[in-house]
Amino acid sequence: MGFTRAELESFRDATIPDLLPEPLRLLFVGINPGLWTAATGAHFARPGNRFYPALHAAGITGRQIDASAGYTEADLALIREKGIGICNLSPRATARADELSAEELRAGVERLNKVVQGHAPRVVAVLGITAFRTAFAQPKAVVGEQPSPWPVTKLFVAPNPSGLNAHANLKSLARDYALIAEAAGVI
Repeated sequence: MGFTRAELESFRDATIPDLLPEPLRLLFVGINPGLWTAATGAHFARPGNRFYPALHAAGITGRQIDASAGYTEADLALIREKGIGICNLSPRATARADELSAEELRAGVERLNKVVQGHAPRVVAVLGITAFRTAFAQPKAVVGEQPSPWPVTKLFVAPNPSGLNAHANLKSLARDYALIAEAAGVI
């Protein structure tokens, strides 16, 4: 499956639904959907994104999900069975996360608060340290567990799995995601 640039651009500012299974054990929070994600309706769908390969390498999923053409029913069943949810700080699709304003990221915390209050996941993992620093007003935050604003939910920050993030590789993402999944009781 492929898209022309014009087709992808037609999805600018689109939104996709959050994945919020019950019970929700582990909530992965992306920065915002990319255009490919908006086009397919599947989170982290762009070919080259390392989210699903890292989940598999971490032992979280028993097989690798390929969301590049959208989710299959089997993909969704696997995600739900594990109690894994996915949402974004900003729901607005852009070509690159750096197109978002600081205000949009900060507003994402309120959006996230509502999701956490409504679903009480064991762990929330924000994927993107720079976005986390801006959204949560924590300019010195580092990857790893953070003080949580939610009484029954742990908060972690992990690197963004985008292929544009040169600070992480598949092995390091898998290691970080495994630690987060262990804290959530997913593995």
